[in-house]
Amino acid sequence: MHSNIVEIDATLSLAELTATVQALCDEVETHRATGAVVLRLTSGGDAPQWPGDVTVSAVNRWERAVRRLEKLDAITVAVAAETCAGPALDLLLATDFRIAASGLRLALPVNDGHFWPGMTLYRLVRHLGAQRARQIVMWGTDIPLGRAVGLGLIDESADSVVEALATATALTGRLSNRETALRRQLIAEAVTAEYEEALGLHLAACDRELRRLRAAAAGRAAAEPAGSTAAELSEAVA
Repeated sequence: MHSNIVEIDATLSLAELTATVQALCDEVETHRATGAVVLRLTSGGDAPQWPGDVTVSAVNRWERAVRRLEKLDAITVAVAAETCAGPALDLLLATDFRIAASGLRLALPVNDGHFWPGMTLYRLVRHLGAQRARQIVMWGTDIPLGRAVGLGLIDESADSVVEALATATALTGRLSNRETALRRQLIAEAVTAEYEEALGLHLAACDRELRRLRAAAAGRAAAEPAGSTAAELSEAVA
C-alpha cells in the first residue's frame, strides 16, 4: 500500500480551497485508491483571520467539502508544521491520523476575541468532550505541540516534515481503507448511540469481518499447491 501526498496551501482563498478539497475527493472516489491520502498542510507564518470576508454560502460549501473528506472510504492523514490555522486546522481535525513536525502550534480561529463558530468547534467537542473544549474555546489561546499531543489532537510528532511524511506512510500501510472507514463510523456513533442500538451495528461489522477473514483464509488455501499442507511444504523445503 502506498500513499498519495497532496499539498494543501491554507493561504488560498476559501473558494480555491473548497475546489481543491472537492477535486481531491473526486480523485479518490473515482479511482478508489488503495493507499493513504496524506494531506501536507501549509499555513505560512502568522495565522490570518478565518474565514475572512466571505458569505455564509461559501462557508457552507467549505464545510460540506471538509465533511466529504472526513467520510471518504480512504485512510486520511494530516501532516502539519509551524502554524496550523484556519482551513488547515479544519482539515487536520477531519482526518484519521495527525502527525506534526517539531515546533507546530495550533492557532485557533479567533476574530476580535471571539472564537469562529464553524465546525472546528463541533469537532473539538467530539474529540475532547464539552469540558475540555469549553476551556479551549473560552480562553481562545493557541495550543503548542506538547499540549496538542496530550489532548489527542496530534497522534505523532516528528523532528521534520520529511520524517513526518515517512511516518505517515509507514503507519497507515497496514490498514484497509473500507474497513478503516467502517471503524471510524463505529467510533463516531458510539458517542451518542445507546448500547442496544450500537450492539446491532457492531454485530453487523463483526459479521462482515468474519466473512472477510474466511474469504482471505480460503484464498490462501487455494494458493497452496494441490495435496500439500503448509507442514508438508515446510518439510519439503527442509
